[in-house]
Amino acid sequence: MGRGLNVYKIAVYVTPKHGVVDPQGAVIERALPALGHSGVGNIRVGRYITVEMDAADEKILEAEVDSMCRQLLANPIIEDYRFEITRAGEGA
Repeated sequence: MGRGLNVYKIAVYVTPKHGVVDPQGAVIERALPALGHSGVGNIRVGRYITVEMDAADEKILEAEVDSMCRQLLANPIIEDYRFEITRAGEGA
């Protein structure tokens, strides 16, 4: 990573938008009761993506991560996304 820059860990969570059919979630929702797990419902299956990036300015980094999500990591038409940024070595 670059010299003089901070290293950040980014966690991106991508999920189907409310109202969008989620076939994977539906399969899991039907299977769990058959396995003895009752009371489950509204299961949504998404993706968890981790990225490490270096940056001098966290606000610029936030804008860049948002752009990456809109352009490639999520499909904004049918998916919602959120992300968390932490400095490498901090938090989880």
